[in-house]
Amino acid sequence: MSNTIVYIHGKGGNATEAEHYKSLFPDCDVIGFDYKSKTPWETKVEFTKYFDTLSKNYDAVILIANSIGAYFAMNALDKNQIKKAYFISPVVDMQRLITDMMLWAKITEDELRNKKSIETPFGETLSWEYLCYVRENPIEWNVPTNILYGENDNLTSFETVSSFAEKIGATITVMSGGEHWFHNDEQMKFLDKWIKKC
Repeated sequence: MSNTIVYIHGKGGNATEAEHYKSLFPDCDVIGFDYKSKTPWETKVEFTKYFDTLSKNYDAVILIANSIGAYFAMNALDKNQIKKAYFISPVVDMQRLITDMMLWAKITEDELRNKKSIETPFGETLSWEYLCYVRENPIEWNVPTNILYGENDNLTSFETVSSFAEKIGATITVMSGGEHWFHNDEQMKFLDKWIKKC
């Protein structure tokens, strides 16, 4: 038995992004988790089942999760399934993100409650059911975690991510000029150094 690294992509990403991390963890199996669920209640079922199976086959499971993938992981998993986590631009306060999007789209809570779901001009669909779930299921995360945050992240403020990091005892590294999506050469080099340092 050995260790495995499981990569969980963000919105619009895919499991093949895990290939990037193979050279950083030469002694581990690196797997991209190709999850299908779109909501936190669906991912709770899918993630739990998948990681329960994995933890039987490996000594330790280490997580690399991106953006909403980190939120889904925190919503579904716990320290019995995950030994350590690396979060890249994690969504750590989903309620805040949804209410921010409502403000950007000028949608009131009453409107969302009445219409159940509303398309925004920036391509996101806001859902009353989703917002209620998030409020009723606050995140509790007890896994040793390192967070990478881009200075110019447009989804989560530094205050939000740093207060979350403090609450769970996570380390946080900020890339000056970095964005929510780490993708260009400079950002990926920074990400690689961060993982090696952690």
